[in-house]
Amino acid sequence: MPVKDKILLFIPGYNCEKQIIRVLGQLDESVMKYITQVIVVNNQSTDNTEEVVKHFIEKHDYIPVKLLRNKDNYGLGGSHKVAFSYAKENGFDYVIVLHGDDQGSISDILPVIRKGIHCKYDCVLGARFMRGSRLTGYSAFRTFGNIVYDFLFAAVVRKRVFDLGSGLNVYSVKMLEDSFYEKFPDNLMFNYCMILASQYYGNNIRFYPISWREEDQISNVKMVNQAVTVLKMLFAYYRNPAVIEEDYRDKAIEEYKAEIIA
Repeated sequence: MPVKDKILLFIPGYNCEKQIIRVLGQLDESVMKYITQVIVVNNQSTDNTEEVVKHFIEKHDYIPVKLLRNKDNYGLGGSHKVAFSYAKENGFDYVIVLHGDDQGSISDILPVIRKGIHCKYDCVLGARFMRGSRLTGYSAFRTFGNIVYDFLFAAVVRKRVFDLGSGLNVYSVKMLEDSFYEKFPDNLMFNYCMILASQYYGNNIRFYPISWREEDQISNVKMVNQAVTVLKMLFAYYRNPAVIEEDYRDKAIEEYKAEIIA
């Protein structure tokens, strides 16, 4: 009988008190049969996100959920770095990322785990803009913009790209061992760098169609500024791929720390 993979489910959360309970509510028996442990990484939320998670843990002590609080506001990218370090330090084989704002559904990624698809790739990335995906409440303008950027990235990395950063991905911890991502942006552009790095370091990636919805979520993205910054980053990589080894952060952080509070 094959040894079961040790899988960490990482849920990043920032000011999502209304949505996080719905995300945690997805953790039923059909999901947890594949998950070894869940960590919710609270990125210094200013609302009641932390209290909501604590209450869930108290009421569902049979589900292995831990609540971590970042020592500082590290951004979404920084929270990924906290979770990746946790996975490496605690001997996990894979990390599933599921955003805490309830836009994605973990049930979409279960077939990937059940069929062992994740074992054949360094990462399996949820894709909102490929055949088989389902979008709810997502504007046609944003969909078009994302597809254009997917095309531009695909032209540079010379492989098909169907999404630059959804909130539902699976990473092999073996791929993360050398921490090549440590100097990537601590904001939402962390995922864009991960796409470029997959080409630079020769990682084997696969995209997988998922469902995605926008209902009561609050976006922290300044779309125009981010669009321009991403284009500059992509053009710089096109001219010299070695730039991916440089420090993309606004502020250098020696170690991304978080404390377990529940």
